[in-house]
Amino acid sequence: MAEFPEGAPCWVDAMFKDVEGAKTFYSDVLGWTFGDAQSDYGNYTQAYSEGKAVAAVVPPMPGADAPSQWCLYFASPDAAATAEKIKSAGGDLMMEPMQVGSLGTMLLAKEPSGAVFGVWQSGEHKGFEKVGESGAYAWAEVYTRDPDKADSFFRKVFPYGAQRVEPGDDPEMAGMDFVIFSVGGKENPVLGRMKMGDEFPPGIPPYVQVYFSVPDCDEAVAKAKKHGGALHFGPMDSPYGRFAALTDQQGAAFAVIDMSKATGDMPKMSDV
Repeated sequence: MAEFPEGAPCWVDAMFKDVEGAKTFYSDVLGWTFGDAQSDYGNYTQAYSEGKAVAAVVPPMPGADAPSQWCLYFASPDAAATAEKIKSAGGDLMMEPMQVGSLGTMLLAKEPSGAVFGVWQSGEHKGFEKVGESGAYAWAEVYTRDPDKADSFFRKVFPYGAQRVEPGDDPEMAGMDFVIFSVGGKENPVLGRMKMGDEFPPGIPPYVQVYFSVPDCDEAVAKAKKHGGALHFGPMDSPYGRFAALTDQQGAAFAVIDMSKATGDMPKMSDV
């Protein structure tokens, strides 16, 4: 796959206390297989869909007590320069740029409203080997209670254009505040931003929701529940596909979407 443009999601991984449990869960729900743990990199273990790298799982570092969660990485040609943009835009660096052998350079950050994300400057590891196909990453959305702060930050750090989705007359979209960021033109959307409403309990912090493509949304939900996962929203039909929001059995949030089941008209959008 070609290099990802700056600001495009290029990789995703998650930290699990029970890595074997996570492998069992995602093997069934998403059809993944797993490579060997890389002992030189903290037993980092890549996940594959039809032989192509799509994600990774890793145990927590000794002494760490972080909750299980998926982390989305955005492509950067220069992680050090992106780190400076993050700081000047009001974000916090949780991990300074760190070279990962010959694979590339990574950093972890938190945008001003609280959502955590990563940045990846590729070396030998370019990122996703497939996108938007069954078993692979499909989409992501930043969920935040302070959309103005998040929108300003991401547009300062990455070369994003932005469009707002207009609710129109659909009662299910009433009061929705949803923005789509694009790279290189509005025909290349890369990230959504959704305002968290009253339906989110106060204790849930801002986060990045990662969507994985599946051939059957309802079947994926059933498999997730069978393995101890929880359904939080959906399955629901949309112009983008039939989707559902879940957490796995260790509490990591993710979503599944069957893009072949898109129904309804695409919403109107206006430039921001």
